[in-house]
Amino acid sequence: MKGVVFTEFLELVETKFGIQMVDDIIKSSNLESGGAYTAVGTYKFGEMVSLLSELSKRTQLSIDDLLYVYAQHFFTVIQVSYPGFLKTFSDPIEMLSSIEDHIHVEVLKIYPDAQLPTFKTLEKTENTLTLDYMSSRAMYSFGLGLMHETFNFFKIDCTIRLEKIKDDGTHVRFFIKVKNGNTRP
Repeated sequence: MKGVVFTEFLELVETKFGIQMVDDIIKSSNLESGGAYTAVGTYKFGEMVSLLSELSKRTQLSIDDLLYVYAQHFFTVIQVSYPGFLKTFSDPIEMLSSIEDHIHVEVLKIYPDAQLPTFKTLEKTENTLTLDYMSSRAMYSFGLGLMHETFNFFKIDCTIRLEKIKDDGTHVRFFIKVKNGNTRP
């Protein structure tokens, strides 16, 4: 897993819960890296699981809830770091339906060894999108948060429902619908 995911996660923890919480979760996790991350480094996913688990214990928030909040934070990082990228899309349905064929291609240019989830567009209309998410990491709540933030960015209301195809969350289907009364650009 790319280091930027770790560095931004710890930034979020510090912002929301304080520097002491960052120290506490790093110390109580058995981290091969010792909790020292660089944005361009690559680290084991198990370290993220340990950090999330320790934060969940201390905050009484579920890992899914923490991943969702983290996605909201991470979207702001994307906005600041790559402002022109988001402007290449005219609406959220277009953007989300291009995750696999456009967005992930661009991510791999920056981080060639990134291990990304797979998103498959099953159905797309002007106001609906059905996507399958597949990843051994089961971070679908992170994806859900990024999807909601995408719609917020375009100032369009939506509903997003998910269905676990596999109980462990490694295959999830998202049903996205623009709410009535919204006009897409």
